[in-house]
Amino acid sequence: MNLRIILFSILIIALGCSPKVNQEISKIPISESIPLNILWLVTEDMGPYIPPFGDSTIATPNLSRLAAEGVVYPNLFSPSGVCSPSRAAITTGMYPSSIGANNMRTTSYTEITGLPKYEAVPPPEAKMMSEYLRMQGYYCSNNNKEDYQFKAPVTAWDESSKYAHWRNKKEGQPFFSIFNFGQTHESGLFEPYGLKKTEFRHYRSGDRSFTGEQASGKTSGEETSIHLPKDTKFDIAPYHPDNEISRRDYWKVYNNIAEMDRQLGAILKQLEEDDLMDNTIIFFYADHGGPLPRQKRLIYDSGLNSPMIIRFPDKRNAGTRDEQLVSFIDFAPTVLSLVGKEPKTNYQGQAFLGKYKSVNKRKYIHAAGDRFDGFTDAIRAVRDDQYKLIRNYKPEQGYYLPVTYRERIPMMQELLRLRDAGELTPAQAQWFRDSKPEYELFDCINDPHELNNLAEEQNYQNKVNELKNEMDKWLTSIGDRPDLPERKLIEKLWLGKETKPITDEVQMNISNNHVTLSCDTPGASIGYKIISSDEEPESWSVYEQPIKLSDGDVIKAQSHRIGYVPSQHKMYPSK
Repeated sequence: MNLRIILFSILIIALGCSPKVNQEISKIPISESIPLNILWLVTEDMGPYIPPFGDSTIATPNLSRLAAEGVVYPNLFSPSGVCSPSRAAITTGMYPSSIGANNMRTTSYTEITGLPKYEAVPPPEAKMMSEYLRMQGYYCSNNNKEDYQFKAPVTAWDESSKYAHWRNKKEGQPFFSIFNFGQTHESGLFEPYGLKKTEFRHYRSGDRSFTGEQASGKTSGEETSIHLPKDTKFDIAPYHPDNEISRRDYWKVYNNIAEMDRQLGAILKQLEEDDLMDNTIIFFYADHGGPLPRQKRLIYDSGLNSPMIIRFPDKRNAGTRDEQLVSFIDFAPTVLSLVGKEPKTNYQGQAFLGKYKSVNKRKYIHAAGDRFDGFTDAIRAVRDDQYKLIRNYKPEQGYYLPVTYRERIPMMQELLRLRDAGELTPAQAQWFRDSKPEYELFDCINDPHELNNLAEEQNYQNKVNELKNEMDKWLTSIGDRPDLPERKLIEKLWLGKETKPITDEVQMNISNNHVTLSCDTPGASIGYKIISSDEEPESWSVYEQPIKLSDGDVIKAQSHRIGYVPSQHKMYPSK
């Protein structure tokens, strides 16, 4: 019998079995029981286009089951409409524009921008959330997308690869595992269209001899996804042309979701096979909003709003909705809170679950849009439960940026054709205006596509002023300067130097076979391996206290502060 069930039964017997006692037990915070596992199922580029969020275009049996047994969160928002800044926020608990992660692609497009390659640089006290969990004894695996706008230190994961899985952990060890599903990514809309086959790795836990090319037919635990006929009628957004090209791209979007649901179901099946459903908190979410034109990369709700479902081991509040506002920067403090640890002082979000759940629910969410590939803008947004204020720091340029990657989408090509032919509707033409107002205010409830700017209307000036004040307060609190040129940002991150800073090497102090490790770079993480009999472990351990070596052991260490160049490896005894 599962250890959690045994402990729960003992508690019932000890306290009695009256309904009142049971109600009180159900209120015990999860984090105060035995250590729980946390499983994240993360899809890409997907708005709330699934039945649990009111869109029944495609059947998603696995996500629908998860929602029936869990809690639906319809008001989760990314701080950016694109993946890398969003992932930086999730793992650091800090806004991308506060740590230099806000420009999409900091290590590429240098020929276009004329800028050096650089990484986001959080403050010294910042670590990746998974590193904190490893310090608490959790096995942390990531399968397998990283893309944080910085290189992850070796201390971040026990394993981050296409084979990473909780099944590779030690017996009895709690785990934090992420599985990323690329099926719904924007690139899934390109022609020639075909369902991606890269996700078979998820089902082959630890089998490094397996490749996607070996896959033939279904893998254990999969169910055939339900696909749509090509003549399906879709509710086309008013900013998209209602024609055959758009309908084909919508058809792809929903079929990709069905395929993702099938693959996600295989992971849930493995969790059941391992008898882990009763002690695992399951999160499902997307890394930002939808993949279509005027969705991804923009800070309208269509680009920021991500569906989220959380299932608790005891199925608490099963089948309900939690309407509170949640931001991705709330994830790191919430996960620490769920495992009973107080959120870190550098976190800019708040816990919405667990032992350290915030007393006050979030009143606003914030977002930013800056450079995307080779094209730069500067936009900030603040949203409450109904209204969103957008400030455009470059009103002299239009919203539309000719991002080459996006222009591979057939609908995007069609929009450009219609633009050049002068055949766009007013709703479609808004995105292609030559300039934009400094401020925009949208009623996100009554105008969900954010087409009717209320910023100049007299009846809304109190709301405009409220959100302006909130935006100014937020920008000041996180040190965000939207008008700062990116080259100046790099100088700030690099402390005025012309090259990326380098993490100081690990210092080793050896006394009586005990090794103490240190690094002069503030905030550097130190990873180490103990090599015995020439067998080197796959994973790096997080250094926290002096290490005792046995005869014949060799210690290998590396230091790395996020955003810096990692140090060279150091070994004792040296070889």
